[in-house]
Amino acid sequence: MTALEQFLSKDLLNPATLPGAVFYALVVAVLATIVARLLRLTVAQALKRDHKRRIDRTVVAFLTQLAQITVYLLAFIFYANLIPELRSLGTALLASVSVVSVIIGLAAQPTLGNLIAGIALMLYRPFRVGDRMQINAPTGVELGTVESLTLGYTVLQTFDNRRIVVPNSVMVSQITVNLTHSRVLAQVPISVDYAADVEQARRILMELAEHHPLVQAVVSCPITQLDNAGVTLSLRVWCSNVGDAKQVEFDLYEQAKGRFEEEGIERPSPYQTVVLKKEG
Repeated sequence: MTALEQFLSKDLLNPATLPGAVFYALVVAVLATIVARLLRLTVAQALKRDHKRRIDRTVVAFLTQLAQITVYLLAFIFYANLIPELRSLGTALLASVSVVSVIIGLAAQPTLGNLIAGIALMLYRPFRVGDRMQINAPTGVELGTVESLTLGYTVLQTFDNRRIVVPNSVMVSQITVNLTHSRVLAQVPISVDYAADVEQARRILMELAEHHPLVQAVVSCPITQLDNAGVTLSLRVWCSNVGDAKQVEFDLYEQAKGRFEEEGIERPSPYQTVVLKKEG
């Protein structure tokens, strides 16, 4: 038997030796990594084939992360039972496992709290990936779309491409508003001159709103103010979310300006003063 064969049989393949322990550690780590990546790729391919989005993305992402952690945990347990020194070390530490558990629990209290909160979010499912949420952040009230829900954190993406990372324990404890399945009332105030035809201006505004693709329903267009700026009409329409409501507001301002100019609806002058007197 050559020296290389003796090394392979007695040292490298023997888990009781240092070279063997290192060798098996590498093998177990590589196998666990391959299994975890195959699991992640399999889930990704399944989601790509789900064109009708029948699979809940939030639950799948959460369970995928949990399954990957389980793979690495099982790999470590297998390795610990494979190496004799680790088995004896585990037996020696078994007597003090309660003390160690208390210490680890106190040190990892925020992390464990986020983990438990993440599981609660998966069970109760107050929101999912893709939902539009309103939360209270240190910067004030923030609106964002849920980008991902991990074991510890919920990530929201705002309309200006900022990412808000919120611990799951905070998401569970604070009051959040899910705007995905609720309509938003958009109010578009537009002023016209006192001499203008108010009914014609109202008809133009409601016609523009009815033809806008983001408007779900037109509510009304009452006169809401009389002042030096003229007569203010407030067009009120239902939209599916806050982003659509803002877009409708901006579009109607621009479209109303063009139609008013075409049909001779005068806008109020900033320098005019109108005095309303009561007869008698």
